[in-house]
Order: sequence, then C-alpha cells, then structure tokens
Amino acid sequence: MFAVLKTGGKQYKVQAGDVLRVEKLAAEAGDTVQFNEILMLGGETPTVGSPMITGAAVQATVIEQIKGEKLIHYVKRRRKHSSQRTKGHRQKLTLVRITDILASGADATGVKAAIGAGSAPAAAAAAPAAAAPKKAAKAAAATGDDLKALSGVGPALEKKLHEAGVTSFAQIAAWGPEDIAAFDEKLNFKGRIEREGWVDQAKALAQG
Repeated sequence: MFAVLKTGGKQYKVQAGDVLRVEKLAAEAGDTVQFNEILMLGGETPTVGSPMITGAAVQATVIEQIKGEKLIHYVKRRRKHSSQRTKGHRQKLTLVRITDILASGADATGVKAAIGAGSAPAAAAAAPAAAAPKKAAKAAAATGDDLKALSGVGPALEKKLHEAGVTSFAQIAAWGPEDIAAFDEKLNFKGRIEREGWVDQAKALAQG
C-alpha cells in the first residue's frame, strides 16, 4: 500500500519504511508525527481525494533535523554603477521514516500533526514578540525627547533608535567610542553618528 501526501507545498509518494526529506517540521528527533493531507491511497482499491481523503493519514518518526545541499546565488548588474553579489543557502529539512499508512481513523490516533516550522501557527505565536518593538517604539515616542532635532535624523532613524531603547538626548550624550561603534554596527548607521556629531548635539540639547 502506498500514499501520496502533501507537506511543505510538495507532494510525495510513500510507503511504510521509506526515508523521506521534507521541509523542516516543528518536531524533535524521535518524535512521531502524522501527515494529514493525503491526496491518494494506492493498493488493490485506489482512493483519490477531492482534494484530500477524509480520515486518512501517514505516520512517521523524525530521524533528525538536517540541511540540504548548499546553493549558490550569484547576481551581477552590468550597468554604469555595476555590482555583484554572491550568497550561499542551505535549506533546513527534516529527515523522517514512514512507519504507517492509515486509510481511516486519523483523528483518533492522538499523534500530533506534522506542522512546518514556518507555518501559520508558529508565525501566530511569534506575532506578539514581533509586535513588541513597535509598541515600545510608540511608547518611547510619547515619553522621550524629539530625536529628530539631531542632524540627519528623520522619522525612520528615530524609529530605529527607539526600537534600540534610545529615547533621550541624555543617553546619546553619554555615549563613548565603544557605544558609538556598537550602535553604528547594530543600526547600520555607516559612521553617521560621528559624521553628524550626534553626541555633541545631544549634550547641547540635553542642557538646553
């Protein structure tokens, strides 16, 4: 008996004992997971879903989390201001062994569903954390100094500073060389802090 399952936007034809590489799942090595999106069951009497087969599932054991082969992405722009960029990427994958194919009763097994690491539930759980810096930035804007008074600082740069916890002229006035270097790298200011003289400006603004 074989099944055609769908996971990570791809379709796989599997049978018991097969070892499969799929898009990364939110599971640890040794966990048992269940694929519930079954498109077809094969055997003596094949069944085709419309689009899925209700109650069917494929169970598998997670062997390990792995990475795929390295892919090189190269971009070159042949213009007056030419540029080129090379990037490497290794896709995160999960290695699983198919243990069982269920034609029915998937809801009663109690085995957790195979969920992709970047799927909607995971994204929803991460949403509050992603929203926290924005809320902090709004709170800082309401209670801190107007950092746009510094030379070269507009709304976008002020937002970056707020998200980094910088809300007052006094904080910037207290920066030393190490602080300047750290914020320059962290916020990608490319030397703007020293070039615009933010520390001296902040000292004057804090006093006045």
